[in-house]
Amino acid sequence: MLQDTGNLVLTKNEAKPRVIWQSFDYPSDTVLPFMKIGVNRKTGFHWSLTSWKSPDDPGFGNMTMTIDPTGYPQMFVYKNGAPFWRVGSWTGERWSGVPHMTLNFIFNITHVDNANEVSTVTQIMDPSIFLKFVLHNTGHLTRTIWQVNENRWLQIWDDPRGQCDYYHQCGSNSKCDPYNEKKFECVCLPGSEPTNPQEWNMRNWSNGCERKKNASACHSGEGFVKVARVKVPDTSKARIDTWESMSLKGCEEKCLRDCSCAAYTIADDIKQTGCLTWHSDMEDIRTFENAGQDLYVRVDADELAKYERKHYGSLGKKGMMTLIVVSICLITFLVISFLCWFVMKSKNQAKRMHKEYFFNGEDNSGLTLFDLKDIVEATNNFSDANMLGKGGFGSVYKGLLKDGMEIAVKRLSYYSGQGIEEFRNEVTSIAKLQHRNLVRMLGCCVDEEEKILIYEYLPNKSLDSFIFDQVRKLQLDWRKRFDIICGVSRGILYLHQDSRLRIIHRDLKASNVLLDPTMNPKIADFGTARIFGGDQIEANTNRIVGTYGYMSPEYAMEGIFSIKSDTYSFGVLLLEIVTSRKNSGHYDDVSSTLVGHIWNLWRENRAMEIVDPSLIGETCPEHEVLKCIHIGLLCVQEYATDRPTMSEIVSMLDNDSTFLPPKQPAFLFKKTNYDDSNSSISEGVNSINEMSTTVIGAR
Repeated sequence: MLQDTGNLVLTKNEAKPRVIWQSFDYPSDTVLPFMKIGVNRKTGFHWSLTSWKSPDDPGFGNMTMTIDPTGYPQMFVYKNGAPFWRVGSWTGERWSGVPHMTLNFIFNITHVDNANEVSTVTQIMDPSIFLKFVLHNTGHLTRTIWQVNENRWLQIWDDPRGQCDYYHQCGSNSKCDPYNEKKFECVCLPGSEPTNPQEWNMRNWSNGCERKKNASACHSGEGFVKVARVKVPDTSKARIDTWESMSLKGCEEKCLRDCSCAAYTIADDIKQTGCLTWHSDMEDIRTFENAGQDLYVRVDADELAKYERKHYGSLGKKGMMTLIVVSICLITFLVISFLCWFVMKSKNQAKRMHKEYFFNGEDNSGLTLFDLKDIVEATNNFSDANMLGKGGFGSVYKGLLKDGMEIAVKRLSYYSGQGIEEFRNEVTSIAKLQHRNLVRMLGCCVDEEEKILIYEYLPNKSLDSFIFDQVRKLQLDWRKRFDIICGVSRGILYLHQDSRLRIIHRDLKASNVLLDPTMNPKIADFGTARIFGGDQIEANTNRIVGTYGYMSPEYAMEGIFSIKSDTYSFGVLLLEIVTSRKNSGHYDDVSSTLVGHIWNLWRENRAMEIVDPSLIGETCPEHEVLKCIHIGLLCVQEYATDRPTMSEIVSMLDNDSTFLPPKQPAFLFKKTNYDDSNSSISEGVNSINEMSTTVIGAR
């Protein structure tokens, strides 16, 4: 059986079938996801790579890659059986010789080290992504990913990268430092000197370094010097002590007691446990620029004193540490004293401070500044009976003012992701907006930690409470749904083009569209909106906000948002209105989103099958429904440049002109561990760990 992973498996047909041979045990020069590299400790069987003889000759080459289980296991690339490049030992998150290797949303690595085997497996996070590692006849290991749009493999990683990566480049007891400002990239470790100074000066480093003569480093005031950001020495001769419990400090004390211990480090960077010690010559060390591990090398008292004077001045390390501790205590005392004085002074002034100062002098003359006590009274002290719902940044309550006016009160949670900036953003944004398809803000309330927004009350609540409810959706016939679609499109067009400020909403979804008594839609929740100036149509952010299922791929993946981001969200919302189904629901293919399901039906001219059955009838013109589905698919296309603007969408809804055929949408597959299209993420709280996917089909 050829499995989806690419593994060809031969099984024996018994009561419980068992695998008796599989191609993944013999990987040739290529590693695919879910394929092992390592060794079976019991049988001695190696899962290893072997390069081709040449790019054109698939015969066995002289380069191999596998894991050496000796000492502390590490991965090697060998040339004719001799070490060529030491990939290094597993640090808990990467191989020690590849600090630029980071696990991400594309792949993850499972490393196993037990009595049965030591192995590593790359696991792909998204089955639609094609990835491979190839060992070339040059000894280089490359990682490539299949680019569907360009119909080619794209190389995204290649090692080794420089001379310092090659095994034993600088001999024993030295490190290779390509960033060394001196004339040599090979540098002896602390406490060591060149074995042959003349050859060393001639740039022949093969003999390496040796411990300085007459050095005493055994219970004579010796200590350790940190060699930072390195690939630690070859661990095949290292000792492993008290893996689970020994900390860095415990490792230092153990090494200091043993006169033969030349250096130590922590093996697992994630857990900060596991003591590795070296007791003889150390091989194959190199320095990295911004990553790597710290190696602590034993030196005698004289060498330690020189190091401390160089780094800590004449006071030495202990004197400098004492000075630092005293300085910190003094500064802490002064800071605490100042803070106590400042808090007492601010507390007395805070109650006298006028609330208008919160808005930094901005013109919000159309807003009413409510007193907190009036809001508390109107909502019956924010009782659960008055709660209309919960949003990404707090709860919304129904309130009744003394004059009999009904209001909707949005109370921001103290622990919510929306802080002062988001609150100020929502107030200043909505205060300047006037459109029949945007919710109207009546005012706000600011009282110490309380931040509250007051809106007009809309008795029909939000659109999602209708279209996703099996009973209430019957109140929305096709004409009302079409009017809602048109109303939302005109509201977004106003934000993008016709208002005083160009505003990107960034969180358009069914729960953020409210319905007035006549079912007129009103767009709400501007806490995540961004204001653009002049002719700006695009921006970039490292703080992703919005809702899964409604985010455009360029925004979710790269933080790039624009008017086309709202277009994408509008397309998802339009398709949900037509179908009365959530984008995150379950369909024929359980991994498919609503968008992906509609796309499959559209290509087969079966799009009407997904339309809400309650709409089918004489009052539901098929051509108008198909037009809306067509527009929705145009809106959710993967590339922003392919999507129409809101002005084009409004024109398409108003006219029966011919449209371009839609291209394949983004996000055809949903995350398997996520199934709630209404869960918002706020700036600085969560991040999106998902990417746009496309489908590769056979010809």
